[in-house]
Amino acid sequence: MVTQRSRRCVMLLLSLTPSIFPPLPISFLPALTLSAWPALSLSVTASTLPVGNTSIISNALPTPAITSTISPTYIHLFDQTSPRKSIISSDNLLAKKAPLYENPQCNSSKVTAVSSDKLPLHTAEHPTSSPSSPLSQSSSTQHPSTVSTSFLSASFFTTQTSPPPFAKTSPKILTSPPEAASSRRTKPLLPPPLPHTTVPLFQHQPFIVSWNIPDRVCKRYNISMDTSPFKGMATPAKVPGQFLSLFYTDRLGLYPHVDLASRKQLNGGIPQRGDLRASLNKARADINYYITSKTSRGLAVIDWEEWRPLWDRNWGAKRIYQTLSVAHLLQTEHSLNLQQATDRAKTQFQVAAKSLMSGMLAMGRAMRPNYLWGFYLFPHCYNYGWEEPSYTGRCSREVRRQNDELLWLWESSSALYPSIYLQVSLADNPRAALMVRNRIQEALRVSALPQGQGGTAPVFAYMRAVFVDENKRFLSQADLVSTLGESAAVGVSGAVLWGASADYDDQTSCAALSSYLTSTLNPYITNVTVAAQLCSNFLCRGNGRCLRKNYNSNHYLHLNLENFRILHVQKRFLVLGRPSLSDLKAFGRGFSCQCYTGLSCSPRTNRELAKALKFSVKQGLYQKFHTLNQAMLQDTKQAGFTKYNGQMNLKV
Repeated sequence: MVTQRSRRCVMLLLSLTPSIFPPLPISFLPALTLSAWPALSLSVTASTLPVGNTSIISNALPTPAITSTISPTYIHLFDQTSPRKSIISSDNLLAKKAPLYENPQCNSSKVTAVSSDKLPLHTAEHPTSSPSSPLSQSSSTQHPSTVSTSFLSASFFTTQTSPPPFAKTSPKILTSPPEAASSRRTKPLLPPPLPHTTVPLFQHQPFIVSWNIPDRVCKRYNISMDTSPFKGMATPAKVPGQFLSLFYTDRLGLYPHVDLASRKQLNGGIPQRGDLRASLNKARADINYYITSKTSRGLAVIDWEEWRPLWDRNWGAKRIYQTLSVAHLLQTEHSLNLQQATDRAKTQFQVAAKSLMSGMLAMGRAMRPNYLWGFYLFPHCYNYGWEEPSYTGRCSREVRRQNDELLWLWESSSALYPSIYLQVSLADNPRAALMVRNRIQEALRVSALPQGQGGTAPVFAYMRAVFVDENKRFLSQADLVSTLGESAAVGVSGAVLWGASADYDDQTSCAALSSYLTSTLNPYITNVTVAAQLCSNFLCRGNGRCLRKNYNSNHYLHLNLENFRILHVQKRFLVLGRPSLSDLKAFGRGFSCQCYTGLSCSPRTNRELAKALKFSVKQGLYQKFHTLNQAMLQDTKQAGFTKYNGQMNLKV
């Protein structure tokens, strides 16, 4: 039976939601789907709405009261009367903004305020005049340093081989990521139209973050991880049927390589001596085991790092593959001198490496076409040397030329997986952003090289929550901006958060990761993913992905925290608020649009943005009243049905 109290709660939900959703009976509300703007939706489920403590990731705005009462026919509601504010899910979107107040008719849950320093402000770029790192060094592995309010501005988003030489750079000392062009320079010509790209794995979510961290030890200690902002959960362990299948050397085919510790040659040792047919036969069985479904979608990453397919890139410890290749050739070609043997061995090595790698990708794509296949670490930029005063992060001309030689690899791949791991020397260092943006930009460049593919391959950046050379120290807020923030701003499809078993191998490290997720990483992931959705929906009409007009600028996809709150409700992160017109104009100033295959996404003008924002508000108001009438009608029907049942019971 619907009581007066339940009617108030239902009306509160409707007043919360200035968005478009179908006129469902009130009995369907536990799985209600709301639509805020074209092509964006929010799923509100009774099991995910607040029952316990609620944290607000900003104390700059009033604290909302959140109810916690639930019954079989009612849904938890935010107490709200204005049509101008609504709740936004971190995995979908979006809604409007207005004050909240306490409702004595619905029990309010406890609300905990968290400092707004944990999140970047509504930003467009780093201040270029800052003489030092914007954040202080973290002194604790469990509690990374918080971002300073000066870190972000008030505008919106926000035939011997050796390693390749560093790109030639100017001697200017950098203290923050530089803008590519000075304001005194002549405006450049408009760039050519961007090539289309494949549609996102998850509808209306142009940027996602996937989880790929081992959890066996943490589960043993009963330490839970809040992974609600992540899309696609997987562990690097040998577990079949995961969203992300990571194929190490022993999990796919018969990978020829040398065990450097024992100097033992496995599966032939070098690609020329490998058995390609036997390797592909084993790979077929491996794929069937690890990717059980033929129709599900996901990521398939091959992690073969022992040698590189280009001869000249096998320097250092990998030079053994050159030595073995020359020796293998001289066993049958005794008349060749060393130079001739080296040249012939180089050709043989690269042809065999190409056959093996492209063959694996072709088989994977044929067997599991809905998975995105690619090799980890490809492409690489080799843009080290950030200790140099003149560091710009750009990939050298030689590296770009070598990557062009790997056109066959980009043609064979359905996704690219570069690495943006940070060393501790880049902690809270603006040069981390230079390193990351140029690695990502090179991946985006080579993804556009293949012709006739129907769209560029998506790029997913591999990152870690800790530093490579100090794996008990977590990335700070500034480091996250330099990795996750950079990746989203330059236009990648997502990031993969990977972790080694040694990173979380005891109770202390597991507890530290759990705390870091809740306090720092998850709020930032929520911030960036929702901002990317906003920009895509408004600027790109929901048909494309936002990316910087100038990749080397410092515009970021960040929410304006004057207009939005990020809430931690139970085990879910939500965003409350709506953008202002100035927020949307900031998108247009800093970002352009890359359209999804077959769609048009020309960036909206300022006038069109104003109309779109106004239309969204009007549609939300109209649909709210429509839904309110439907709910009241259903309430009346339910009351009449209850009264009829009571009369029949009295007659009996």
